Amino acid sequence: MIDAPPALTDGFQLVIDALKLNGIENLYVVPGIPISDLLRMAQGEGMRVISFRHEQNAGNAAAIAGFLTKKPGVCMTVSAPGFLNGLTALANATTNCFPMILISGSSEREIVDLQQGDYEEMDQLAIAKPLCKAAFRILHAQDIGIGVARAIRAAVSGRPGGVYLDLPAKLFSQVMDAAEGARSLVKVIDPAPAQIPAPSAVERAVDVLKGAKRPLVIFGKGAAYAQADEEIRSFVEKSGIPFLQMSMAKGLLPDTHPLSAGAARSLVLKEADVVLLVGARLNWLLSHGKGKSWGAPGSKKFIQIDIEPKEMDSNVEIVAPLVGDIGSCITALTNAIDGDWTPPPADWVNAVAARKEANIAKMAPKLMSNAVPMNFHGALGALRRVVQERPDAMLVNEGANTLDLARGIIDMQQPRKRLDVGTWGVMGIGMGFAVAAAVESGKPVLAIEGDSAFGFSGMEVETICRYNLPVCIVIFNNNGIYRGTDVNPTGKPDPSPMVFVPGSRYDKMMEAFGGVGVNVTNPDDLYRAVSEAMGSGKPTLINAVIDPAAGTESGNIGSLNPTSSVRKMPAAE
Repeated sequence: MIDAPPALTDGFQLVIDALKLNGIENLYVVPGIPISDLLRMAQGEGMRVISFRHEQNAGNAAAIAGFLTKKPGVCMTVSAPGFLNGLTALANATTNCFPMILISGSSEREIVDLQQGDYEEMDQLAIAKPLCKAAFRILHAQDIGIGVARAIRAAVSGRPGGVYLDLPAKLFSQVMDAAEGARSLVKVIDPAPAQIPAPSAVERAVDVLKGAKRPLVIFGKGAAYAQADEEIRSFVEKSGIPFLQMSMAKGLLPDTHPLSAGAARSLVLKEADVVLLVGARLNWLLSHGKGKSWGAPGSKKFIQIDIEPKEMDSNVEIVAPLVGDIGSCITALTNAIDGDWTPPPADWVNAVAARKEANIAKMAPKLMSNAVPMNFHGALGALRRVVQERPDAMLVNEGANTLDLARGIIDMQQPRKRLDVGTWGVMGIGMGFAVAAAVESGKPVLAIEGDSAFGFSGMEVETICRYNLPVCIVIFNNNGIYRGTDVNPTGKPDPSPMVFVPGSRYDKMMEAFGGVGVNVTNPDDLYRAVSEAMGSGKPTLINAVIDPAAGTESGNIGSLNPTSSVRKMPAAE
C-alpha cells in the first residue's frame, strides 16, 4: 500500500490563516502583482475583500476601521508605487494613533539589495520605518505566523499606530507541510493589556482637582477609541465638571448634555484653572496649551491621562500625569472621588451654561437661513436636523469651511459616530472613511464634503456603488477652494488655481456608476434629499449648490496660511 503524500500549504494560505486566526475579517485593498491571487483566495476563504481604486483610500479605510474596532485594520497593496500610495495613510494612522497594518508585496531581496533593476524595485522596509510604529519583513513561510502576530501586537499595544509588513513575492509560493504550517501560526493573546495607573499618581490628580475652582475636562479621540464610555459618563456625572469634546470625541457624552461646554469653548479654555486632558494632546488643535486662547500665562494647572509617558510635558508642565489606559485611569479617578467630593462651584457651572445658551441662541437664526444660493450655515442647519433624527448614523466630514463649521454646528449623541481629518487636518480621508464606516458598522453613512476635499478620493464613488454601500455623500459645491470667486490677476484665459469648473454637477458622476444623484439649491430640498437617501440605504451623491462667495480663506486656520507682505506694499516711486 502506497502512503498518501503529506498535505501541503503555501505562503498564500498561511497569510490568510494567520489573519483569520486573529479575528481579521475585512481587507481593504488594491489588487495587482504580487497579491492578486492572495486576494482571490482570501475572498474564497470567507474574508470580505473591499477593492478600491487608489491605495491611499484603501489605507484610510483600514485606518479608520482600526479606530472603530480596536483591531488593526488591514490594507494590502502592490509593490513600489502602490506601497508609496498606501504609505500616506499609514503615516496618518500613526499620527492619529489608529491601529493599522499596511501589507505590501515587494521585489526579491537579492535583486533589490544589489540594485539590479527588478520590477518595481524598492527597499520598502527602509522607506516605511520612519513613518510608522514598527516595520517587519517576512522571508520564509514558517515565519508568517509570528510575523503577523508581531504586526498585530505592535499596532494595538500601548499607544496604537501604523505597522508595515513587507511580503516579498517569492514568499507566497513557498510550500511546507500543512500540519507544520498550522503549528507555526500564532494567536495573539492580550495584545493591549490594561495599564493601571500608580495609586500615588491618582491621589495627586485628585488633590489637584479638589483644589480647582473652575475645572474643565477635555476629551480627545483617544477617549473615544478606548471604548470606556460608561466609565467616562460615570466620572463626569459624579464629578459635575464641565467638559469639552474634541471633534472625533463628540458623542462620548451627548453634545446636548447639561455639562457639555462645546458651545462655550472660548470661555472655558480661557477661564478654567485646572484642565484634565483625557486622550487629548496639547498640539496645534489646542494651541499647544498656551497663548491668548488659554488666558493669562501660568493660570492653568494640567492633569493628563495618556498611555504614552513621553506625551507628558510635551508643551506645558503637567502637574499630575496619569500614565495608563483611559478606562483604568478614569475608573481610578471615579473611585477616588466617590463619597469624598465637592462639586465645582455653582457660579462656574452656571457661567458655562449661560455662555453656552447665549451662543446657541445667537447661532440659531443662521441655521434657519433659507437663502438661495445656500450659505454654509443654512445647509449645515438642514443636515443637523438629519443627524438629530438619526443618532446612530455615521458621520464623515472633511473640507475647510465645510469641516470647521460642521463640527461646531452638528451635535453628536453617540460615541465614535463622527469621523474626520484628525490630527494632521489632511484632505482625502472622505471616501475611504465612508466605505469603512459602512462596512464595519453596518449603519448608514453621511459624508459631508467640501468640493475640494471630495476631489482627493472622489473616484471611490464607484467603489461605493460596486459594493452597494449605504453611503450618502453631500458635496458643498461653491466652485472652488475656500471660495469660487478668485480670478487670474493677469487677465489670461487660465483660471485662478483656487477655482473649479463653475456649476459642476458632481451628482452626474454618481449616476454614471448606477447610484442616485441629486442636485439641490436650497436647505429644504437638501434636508429632504438626505433624509430619503439615509432611509433608502442606496448609494447617493447630493450636489449642494453653495454661494461661490461663501467661505473664508483657510477656514478657521487662516493664521497658519502665510501671505506676502511685500505684495501688499505700494510700489516705490
